[in-house]
Formats: sequence, C-alpha cells, structure tokens
Amino acid sequence: MKQDVFQARHDAEWRALDAWLLARARPRVKQRALDAEGVFGDLDFPGAYRRVCQHLALAQRRGYSVLLIDRLQDLVHRGHLVLYRPQPPRWHAAIHFFAADFPRLVRRHGRAMGIAALLFFGSFIGVIVALQFRPELAHSLFDVEDLARFEAMYDPAKASAKLGRESGSDIKMFGFYILNNVSIGFRTIAAGFFACIGSVYVLLFNGLFLGGVAGHLTAIGYGGPFWRFVAGHSAPELLAIVISGGAGLQLGMAMIAPGRRSRGRAFVEAGVDMAKLALGIFGMLVFAAFVEAFWSSIGWMPDVVKFGVGGLLWVLILLWLWRGGRGAVHAP
Repeated sequence: MKQDVFQARHDAEWRALDAWLLARARPRVKQRALDAEGVFGDLDFPGAYRRVCQHLALAQRRGYSVLLIDRLQDLVHRGHLVLYRPQPPRWHAAIHFFAADFPRLVRRHGRAMGIAALLFFGSFIGVIVALQFRPELAHSLFDVEDLARFEAMYDPAKASAKLGRESGSDIKMFGFYILNNVSIGFRTIAAGFFACIGSVYVLLFNGLFLGGVAGHLTAIGYGGPFWRFVAGHSAPELLAIVISGGAGLQLGMAMIAPGRRSRGRAFVEAGVDMAKLALGIFGMLVFAAFVEAFWSSIGWMPDVVKFGVGGLLWVLILLWLWRGGRGAVHAP
C-alpha cells in the first residue's frame, strides 16, 4: 500500500488520538472545542493505542517517510505514558469524583432533577407564601406542641448563644445532623423504587414541613433568627434533598419505563448511577451538617456576614453543579 493511501485511511483516528492525549496533558482544553473539530469523543483509548502501534510497525516495515514514522512514534510514546502510568493516590480519585464526575452525573439526569426541584421548592415556597396570608394554616400542618417548640428555638427575645437548638454541644449536634440528614437523603432515593411515588411523597413532605416551619416563624415575627440559622447550610442541604429526589425518580422510571431494555437491566444500570449519586449526596450532607453545627448556630454573628456566607455557598454550589466536569477528560 502506498504511503498516501495508508495515511489518508488512518489520518482521522491519529488526529483523534492526538487530540485526546493533548486534552489529558492540558486539562483546560475545552472538550467542546475539540468536539467542534470532529476529532474528539468517546474514544476507546486502549483500542486506539493498539492500532497506532500496529500502524507504526507497518510504516517501519514498508519504509514510509521519516516524518510519518516520527509522528506515529510520538503518538505511541505519549500513549504509552498514559496507559502505563502509575495509579494515582486514592485521594486523587475522590477529588476528581466530587469535582467532575458527580456534577456531570447530576446533569446527565437533569430532567429528573428538574422535576424533583419543582416538587420540593414549589411546595416549600408555596406554603411559605400561603402562611403569610393565612397564618392559621400552620395548625393544619403541625401540632400545638410542635409549634411551641419551634417558637422556643427561634424566639428573638431568648437569651441564648445558640440558634436552632434547644441543647447540645456542637460536636454532639454535628453527629445528630449527619444521622438525620443522611437518613432523609437515602430514604428519598430508596423510596423511588416504588414507581417514583415514594420519592414524590418525600419531596412534597419535606417541602411542606420545612416551608411550614419557615412560613409560620416568619408570619409571627420570628423569621429573623430562623433565616439567620438556615442561611449557611441551606444550599448543600436543600440541594442534596433535591438531588436525592431526582435520583429516586430516575430509579423509579427505570422500573416504569425501561425502554428497549429489560426491567432488570434498566434497574441495574440506574442503580449504578444512583449509588454514585448517593456517595456525592452523602458528601454534601456531611458538609451541610458541619456548617449547621459549627456555623449556623452562632447567634452573635452580624446578619450581613450570615447572609453573605449563605449566598456565597448557594452561588458556589450551583456553579459547581452547572460547570463541574465540563472540561474534564474521562480516564481510560
């Protein structure tokens, strides 16, 4: 085979491999820019590396030009460094998961996440607004004892250094918040197994419950301490609940509408993604528990600092879920 024919036949896959290796060496290379050139996608790196090794051997045996052989040798050398590189430390994999894999997975199931957000935030905001016009509706949501407990925890006149709690040290409450928050998140995911109904119920229940507390306290003039308490940890906690609900809905849909796959296969594939989502949700809820125990409860902090930190966390977490992993390259 003549060199020009050989080169024309394989040039596209050489360029694809070259672009893939370049993107690994330079993580800031935008994946969409590489896609626009038509040379980057879901590359089977081990297969591409074996083929370029074969092409190099053929080029050397057939006596092709030095330029072509040098080009193929460069690809083989760079590919060898990637394929046989030492395994990175485990903490590298953990950082990559939370920085890139988890937000990418959330976006992959964006439709389910959007429905979960509508169910949770719709009920949450709706009941807050309703209670400002009809404060007596709080008695339809809570017992008198519960309302009295909420009011005692957030009484503006209460001479307490801690917000949002009746007693307990920061360490003790940190453990309590982890147990409580993680159990809610995992129950929301698991409830989706029952044809999505369980996840819908948990999302609506939590939206109505949290919105009911917020709406009642705001309506009676106790909103200041309450909002100062929840401002810091609201972003990781509420968004983790929404992601849990989206994961549960996706799990339920695998059972209801598996498409061309069998229900068993659809459920297994969905379960793999849900397990990964559960790990990310766990991380978000542990972080939320830490903020809630050690930051949110501080009563003397000025409002501008409390709400400023809370707003910053909302922006950073939403930005992470929106942009995280967009420029990352999948490992082979």
